[in-house]
Amino acid sequence: MERDDAAPTAQRLTLHGGAGSIEAWLAEPVGDTDRRHPGLVLAPGFPTDPGGGANSFTTFPALAERIAAGARMSVLTIAYRGLASSDGHFSLLGWKRDLHTALEQIRRVENVSTIWMMGFGTGGALCVAAAADDRRVSGVVSVAAPADFTDWAGRPRELLSHARRCGAIDDPNHPADFGRWAKELTQIAAVDSAAKLDEARLLVMHGSEDDAVPQLDARLVADAHGDAELRILDGARHHLRHDPRAMAIAIGWLDRRGLPAQSLDFAAS
Repeated sequence: MERDDAAPTAQRLTLHGGAGSIEAWLAEPVGDTDRRHPGLVLAPGFPTDPGGGANSFTTFPALAERIAAGARMSVLTIAYRGLASSDGHFSLLGWKRDLHTALEQIRRVENVSTIWMMGFGTGGALCVAAAADDRRVSGVVSVAAPADFTDWAGRPRELLSHARRCGAIDDPNHPADFGRWAKELTQIAAVDSAAKLDEARLLVMHGSEDDAVPQLDARLVADAHGDAELRILDGARHHLRHDPRAMAIAIGWLDRRGLPAQSLDFAAS
């Protein structure tokens, strides 16, 4: 199949989630869009820098466009509640609910067939958890994701302070019920959800020099699934989205499962 090098058109959408409006971008494949093609929900991670809640999502629409062009997929990426222009404030279960909202939206896109998910860091763990809830998801690519959130659960006030610094929570009175908010950190674990994926496929990728999430977490999640493909990238650190090897592996993995993937250059993403 010849590659159409025309740039895809990303459309800004406003989804309606449990916390209000959700900023989203949909990039669709160019060329023959009358044919059935896969859909992908693309999930960002947790912002790390001060003010990152407003800015960490900014490069994801461009990444969605690249995947749509290179893999001939409809790609929907969202800013969870509390990030970018989305309403609400960070909570772990809230972010998972936002991914379910995204799954329902991608299913409404014309000519979308199978549904896949891909997430980075916290987003990778949430994608595994969301897919375990929804058997219509065909597979997940989990990148540099934690096996669980016990580290956060052990230091919830530190996490709350970080969420405020980075802008994922901008209301000094949120959460109204701190105990309930903190308890959510124990209610999601990729290592538990991976065992419930049933027939859904799973690719787990991690950097050997990841200084944010231990490499062991990737092995635990892959082992829990039982049939996952595990790729440890030698010398790579946490932000694998900027590693062209990681993105080439992800697209190749999708290609082997019947998706019309083509080579991409993600180095600048």
